[in-house]
Amino acid sequence: MIDPISAFLATASEAQAQETTPLMEAPVAELPAGGLNYWEVITTSGPVVFSCLLLLAVASIFSWAMIIKKSAQLRRARLQSVAFLESFWQSRRLDAIYKSIEELPESPVAQVFKAGYVELTKLSREGETRNDDDLESVQRAMRRTSLAEITHLEAGAPYLATVGSTAPFVGLFGTVWGIMKAFHDIALMGSANLATVSKPIAEALIATAIGLATAIPAVVAYNHFVSRIRILESEMDNFSSDFLNIVKRHFFKAQDKRASGS
Repeated sequence: MIDPISAFLATASEAQAQETTPLMEAPVAELPAGGLNYWEVITTSGPVVFSCLLLLAVASIFSWAMIIKKSAQLRRARLQSVAFLESFWQSRRLDAIYKSIEELPESPVAQVFKAGYVELTKLSREGETRNDDDLESVQRAMRRTSLAEITHLEAGAPYLATVGSTAPFVGLFGTVWGIMKAFHDIALMGSANLATVSKPIAEALIATAIGLATAIPAVVAYNHFVSRIRILESEMDNFSSDFLNIVKRHFFKAQDKRASGS
């Protein structure tokens, strides 16, 4: 005689096995080996997104070229300015310093000295008694050269500022367009599965990433360059003040004493 309880348990076990077996044997979708192919996503993107990516790539190339060029320029300007200041304070003759600055063409401080020395030489050749107007003439010459040197040092920096401020918005435009395309594909296919929206969403996210990758180095480099240019500007201003004091003390007052003694 069969036990009813044992028969019930055996029937329940068979039913549970029939329900769980299909779930266990169901195939699982596998991702492609290597993950997402970013190059394929970029090359097969729509014309609008691809244009945004191409624009960001070109802007990034020019941005890095400007960063390398400007870094080398400011480094030479700093090293040559340090060398000029050491030579200036160690020397006792202005004409000897003037001859030595030919070897320091990248030093903005040396160019400021050159402008002041040339103007002072013109005034000395005139042979007249010096006054405050002549000192202001030397000061104006040095100031003009200082502004010209600052303009030369800042050349190219506005491009980095422009890239840093606009690249994220170009990437954002590509992102918005990619999302719009994703919703458009959903509407056409009538389904919102992952296969429908994954490609345009990936295009959108890549546009955002490249926009940020283009903007961040440009902003960091721009702020760094502006800081270094301001330091050189301060050095030019300080040197101009020191040079004018030397000129006033050793040239103008000396001439006043000779004029009063005669």
